[in-house]
Amino acid sequence: MARFLIAIMACMATVSTMPVSAWAQATSQTVPGPPYRINPGDELEILVWGDERLQRTVRVLPDGTFAFPLVGQVMAANRLLPDLEKLITVGLQPQYRGAVPQVTVSVKNPAGYQFSVVGKVRSPGTYTPGRYVNALEALSIAGGPTEFAQMGNVSILRKSGVQLHSIRVSLSDALRGNTSRLTQADVPFIQSGDTLVVP
Repeated sequence: MARFLIAIMACMATVSTMPVSAWAQATSQTVPGPPYRINPGDELEILVWGDERLQRTVRVLPDGTFAFPLVGQVMAANRLLPDLEKLITVGLQPQYRGAVPQVTVSVKNPAGYQFSVVGKVRSPGTYTPGRYVNALEALSIAGGPTEFAQMGNVSILRKSGVQLHSIRVSLSDALRGNTSRLTQADVPFIQSGDTLVVP
């Protein structure tokens, strides 16, 4: 029993001292993130081709909207970029006799995508990575687990309206390099507003 405990302690020590570059390499084999959905706080760049007067950089307000000339208030929160382009195109239609010029929306600064990591990690805090990340990448961004972190008992706290849901995540196999049985469900993507808890 004592040898078994020593082996586990050695394994956890190795995991907890893994350099960030190794974490990045371990997470680089994950599947691409889902298409980006707009969050309050995001900065968007909007182009209407051939009409420089309508070129704008806007920030999505806390209520999920932004104002755009000739269209008015646009509800952007939780929309995909192509959906937002269509919405603006429809709003501009009455202003043109023919077809509306192509509308392009891009995320200039995804400041609205934020999550927190708390518990037994080296750098707990709130992060704005600029792209979707999964639970393992979020752990990497927070510097990795400390020596006595319980990686088989990690959870994601997620808000749904006024309710808070807990999603159980086990990262033990991934941290040991045993990725043969891992699926996307084992290492879920972090949503904006999530908190990753490492006990």
